[in-house]
Amino acid sequence: MERSFSRFATYSSNLVGSPGAFLFALATIVAWLAVGPFFHFSDSWQLIINSWTNIATFIVVFLIQNAQNRDSKAINLKLAELIRAVGPASEDMIDIERLSDKELERLADRYARIRQAWERRRSRAAQ
Repeated sequence: MERSFSRFATYSSNLVGSPGAFLFALATIVAWLAVGPFFHFSDSWQLIINSWTNIATFIVVFLIQNAQNRDSKAINLKLAELIRAVGPASEDMIDIERLSDKELERLADRYARIRQAWERRRSRAAQ
């Protein structure tokens, strides 16, 4: 079931992100606006578009989140393989997405210091 849902979610998120889906949504809004005078811009008329957009948004959020989670996991796995394959790379960086926010911040500070040291060396060499 999980595999079927993943395929469905990927297909659906690709479909929802297509130009055709955008044009469908735009045409729906134009049609809704066009029938407004016929319904005298009533509360029911407004409820139709509110309900439709709320339901569509609710469903699409889950589909897009699933596809984004899969893409993120795939990218992390590819990066982990690159880190593993490159000799001088630090294997400590594999799976860092599992670290706490505080640990990630410490790593970010460490790399900021490495960058600053590199910039100082580069500016000295240029002089």
